[in-house]
Amino acid sequence: MPVMKGLLAPQNTFLDTIANHFDGTHSNFLLGNAQGRQGYPIVYCSDGFCELTGFVRTEVMQKTCTCRFLHGAETSERVRQQVDKALEGQQEYQGEVCFYMKNGNPFRCLLDIVPIKNEKGEVVLFLFSFKDVTESYGKSHQHSNRRGRGATARERGRTVLYHLTNQFSKRGKGKLPNSVFQKPSLPEYKVAAVQKSRFILLHYSVSKALWDWLILLATFYVAVTVPFNVCFVSHQDDDCDSRSTIASDIAVEMLFILDIILNFRTTFVSQSGQVVYDARSIYLHYCGTWFFIDLFAALPFDLLYAFNITVTSLVHLLKTVRLLRLLRLLQKLDRYSQYSAVVLTLLMSVFALLAHWMACVWYVIGRKEIESSDPVTWDIGWLQELGKRLETPYINSTVGGPSMPSAYIASLYFTLSSLTSVGFGNVCANTDAEKIFSICIMLMGALMHAVVFGNVTAIIQRMYSRRSLYHTRMKDIKDFIRVHRLPQLLKQRMLEYFQTTWSVNNGINANELLRDFPDELRADIAMHLNKDILQLPVFERASRGCLRSLSLHIKTSFCAPGEYLIRQGDALQANYFVCSGSLEVLKGGMVLAILGKGDLIGADMTAQDQVIKTNADVKALTYCDLQHISVRALREVLGLYPEYGSRFSSDIHHNLTYNLREGSEAEVRTAHAHSITLSLTQSLTQSLLYVDCVNWFWSLTHCPSLLGEHIT
Repeated sequence: MPVMKGLLAPQNTFLDTIANHFDGTHSNFLLGNAQGRQGYPIVYCSDGFCELTGFVRTEVMQKTCTCRFLHGAETSERVRQQVDKALEGQQEYQGEVCFYMKNGNPFRCLLDIVPIKNEKGEVVLFLFSFKDVTESYGKSHQHSNRRGRGATARERGRTVLYHLTNQFSKRGKGKLPNSVFQKPSLPEYKVAAVQKSRFILLHYSVSKALWDWLILLATFYVAVTVPFNVCFVSHQDDDCDSRSTIASDIAVEMLFILDIILNFRTTFVSQSGQVVYDARSIYLHYCGTWFFIDLFAALPFDLLYAFNITVTSLVHLLKTVRLLRLLRLLQKLDRYSQYSAVVLTLLMSVFALLAHWMACVWYVIGRKEIESSDPVTWDIGWLQELGKRLETPYINSTVGGPSMPSAYIASLYFTLSSLTSVGFGNVCANTDAEKIFSICIMLMGALMHAVVFGNVTAIIQRMYSRRSLYHTRMKDIKDFIRVHRLPQLLKQRMLEYFQTTWSVNNGINANELLRDFPDELRADIAMHLNKDILQLPVFERASRGCLRSLSLHIKTSFCAPGEYLIRQGDALQANYFVCSGSLEVLKGGMVLAILGKGDLIGADMTAQDQVIKTNADVKALTYCDLQHISVRALREVLGLYPEYGSRFSSDIHHNLTYNLREGSEAEVRTAHAHSITLSLTQSLTQSLLYVDCVNWFWSLTHCPSLLGEHIT
């Protein structure tokens, strides 16, 4: 049976990989474009770098990654030249630099420059890592006279290399001393499928589904045999009969233990819909959900026989702990809830299991009546009556009576007839205890009729109403794809978009749902749903009424890896806020910026009703959740609040992570740098031609023979 697979499309997780590899004490880094050749603009900077320098992200983006805006009086010119040389040669660099914060305070840091390559082996990005050593610099400076500057610099270089190797190397800690001075394994900037260990089991694989059904059958076996052994086998005098199922019990215990091991290596779907392959995350997730229940159910109680513990009833009672595995049945019902045949089969199995348990209790009541000292109840109990009919009456509490199979069949016959009807009287309750239990079974049977049999249709409709709508829409999409013969790529994009949006809103249209609510309540709900984007600095000076009006126009959208959110030259329809995931801004195949959670992308406001043309493409690297507000709606709201509209028009330019409007400052700066480069190239070419001409005339003047050779 299929299960929820999760989101499986290949993603460019470079940004997440870099952020995860840097720990909290060393999270100051930025990424520079290595393909620009016009100052190597910054395409991403971490929050740690902003905290270290005092700049905000919008001030740092698109500046040169040589960090000249951090230079000051004490910044070494030699270090500047070495950094420029490393960038030009696309080489690694390590050194100590004195930078200056935004407020003018100096700080010393260890600077590491590492080139990042794509799948083609081309250097596309530069990783700049900054480690603040201002505090340790003062201490090391006091001891520099005794140890010498050379030794201190070498030691710091080894420390930096150790940190880089520890962050990017995929080798274990035990092998770290052997790889300290080896080149670290860096992540590549490319779209790639998730790499998983071959020892990780996929939760949606066919083998895992077959294994789950095997475990479910083993669980039902435990639910049948454990009560039977407690109630029937424990009353037998023959010890061999009491251990007749020991082989199968040991096999079930081994299955449960093996299932625990496999669960530690089985993927799962996170709340965001992503498939988790990380072994540590799988371990923590399993320990927090089903591990302890599975552990108690897998305890090998049959090993007590190896210690010559002959109290059979004690062992059987301890085995009742295995019934905790039945809680897994709830998980099965939820997983296969869309398959009515499977659910009905499981419900009928539960009903039969309940009848089996009641039969065991019914037999125990009959045994207690036989073992009682009251001669009246001893002679009229249902077991004694059954023995008389079978001509095997009880002589005393241990001798005589019907055989165990006959007693179990009669017990099961009585409980099933009582649960499904009122019984037929051929096996009836005679003593007070038997009558009380019969009353309880009849009440339970009435409840089972109402819940399971009488309302099966209502239960299915109530459970699957939303799923039925989901499958109806999914069928419509598949029929549309089949009728119009869409290619496989478009088919996958349509299905993934529908499945993801459904997992986010469960098929609920928020606008239709909130349409009947009063405006005040709708605005409050919309502000709560869109609080992340409304907390941006550009909206700090907006009044509450303006924010409420804006919140009603904010929509959510989803973008899959490889999808283009915006195309260059298109009319900009909305400004986008990144809630999760990462995107890249491209122009001519060159990465201009990398956008992550919390970034705002769009354009500053222009004249009324003027069409805004975009200057670059915006492409998703991973699965992205976005919030956006259309340009038209934004202009309408700002027109209602003109006092804030003018301030918004001036502030939005400084809050955009990247401005997509044609003719923006970032585009002009890039074009200006490109024109300067062309001018310098032309001037250099003309100068070289002039020098060649001068050299040629000088040769002709001083060496007349060359003139003859030239004429010849």
